[in-house]
Amino acid sequence: MQAVRVPAPDPREVREASLDELSRLRLPLPPAQFPLVWEPGDEIELRPTGEIEARIAVLHLILARCFGMPPRAAMEWLLASHLVDMVTPPEWEFVMGGKGDHRSFVLHHDALFSLAWVLGLTKQLDPTIPVDERLVERMPHIAGGELFGQWRARILAAPQHPADAAALLDLHYCLDWAYLETERAGRRLPGLVDANAIGQRRWALEWAVVLRGPYHDEPPGWEEVDLST
Repeated sequence: MQAVRVPAPDPREVREASLDELSRLRLPLPPAQFPLVWEPGDEIELRPTGEIEARIAVLHLILARCFGMPPRAAMEWLLASHLVDMVTPPEWEFVMGGKGDHRSFVLHHDALFSLAWVLGLTKQLDPTIPVDERLVERMPHIAGGELFGQWRARILAAPQHPADAAALLDLHYCLDWAYLETERAGRRLPGLVDANAIGQRRWALEWAVVLRGPYHDEPPGWEEVDLST
């Protein structure tokens, strides 16, 4: 399915809605100079559906490795699913040799949840609610031998409208700041989701939502997403 490029919504209206949500959650608001995610006149699109599906499948496989899947079985599944080229170098080192920060790969569960929302595989991405326990039913049944192509045919992805995904990206940009600030201050968060999970959800949205305009570079690779601001 080809990506559809549309005019971006008014960034100030979207930001106002994001700040209203932070206020509703009783979270601190970012400073007045906090940057907008895009500028008036920019365009937005989602990455191609097949690319997002491939990223979901790879993340799901990595989580399977985190919880005991043998390297050989993981490699065989990637080869049979024609996904080897979609694995990043750090992911490859983990899948094949268990190298890297195991905990950081486990945290990708929330990035996976976020991408599932982008493709319409889960109904909501509420910052106060943990990953939907039923999400695993919508992932490839790797242990049962379901390959990537078979999974794609089963799920029938229905991607979100790019403007809705962009609005959720802006919200998570603000939430990321607010959750880190709340944890630094030792205050209570509004739900069962912590700053690490919010950061993972933002990571996925930053990758999946493509911004086009004079101030935007080409879309980053998965490992190149910048969460420093």
